[in-house]
Amino acid sequence: MFLRSGFRPDHVTFVGVLSACAHAGLVDKGLEVFHSIKDEYGIEHTADHYACVIDLLSRSGQFELAEQMIKKMSVKPNKFLWASLLGGCPIHKNIRLARWAAEALFEIEPENPATYDTLANIYASVGLFDEVENVRQIMGSKGIAKIPASSWIEAGKRVHVFLVGDKSHPQAEEIYALLKKLYVKMREEGYVADTGFVLHDVEDEQKEQDIGYHSERLAVAFGIIATPGDAPIKVFKNLRICGDCHTTIKFISRIVQREIIVRDSTDSTTSSTGVVLAGIIGDLSLVYV
Repeated sequence: MFLRSGFRPDHVTFVGVLSACAHAGLVDKGLEVFHSIKDEYGIEHTADHYACVIDLLSRSGQFELAEQMIKKMSVKPNKFLWASLLGGCPIHKNIRLARWAAEALFEIEPENPATYDTLANIYASVGLFDEVENVRQIMGSKGIAKIPASSWIEAGKRVHVFLVGDKSHPQAEEIYALLKKLYVKMREEGYVADTGFVLHDVEDEQKEQDIGYHSERLAVAFGIIATPGDAPIKVFKNLRICGDCHTTIKFISRIVQREIIVRDSTDSTTSSTGVVLAGIIGDLSLVYV
């Protein structure tokens, strides 16, 4: 790696670089950087370095390599590594590794409802609703409450908060009308709802309705209405964003020709910053920055 600045990177520098590679999907570059940390710069790998690489591999579905790396790593895996592995499992519906990661997280932070929610989501995505109910029963027996999903956006010097299916906002009628119009255009462009992210065993039509009004979608629609047409739409969410919402936001970004940023506060690689998803105009891809 050639550094024009002349400054020698430290272990913190590499956490930032590896995290960027993970969010951008740069698997080969990320692995190259990871190996250079020790081979080229003589810096010992930290648990955070491994967490970033597991995040990189999990996002891209390279679970076999991720599993091998975890079993051979020279330091003890931390909660961010296990959360990274668990976070990649819903995308690729890897039940076995989701259970492995969840069990490790239950040992580290047994009262964290996010782990239970993510595991339940993965079970639901493959139709294992008995397992979903089992997770909910375990949460109930331990007195762990499910975290309500919420999203918020700042507009007009006010913070506007939305829950799933929320109709309490003064402009709710306008928000829902806009989403309905957008869904028509999305289907014309090939969008098909991934109802595997619905946690209940209901009819497909009901599943599509349930997933269609997740909190981040309501916040994005409000952002389109309430912010200038040339300004990026910035939405924040308290839980991990489901795969179908990823897809939906990409379509909406292209249709309305707006940059849309949704920050997921459950980023597994760090406790202080979240995943930033930017819908790039004219391109059906998300760039992680």
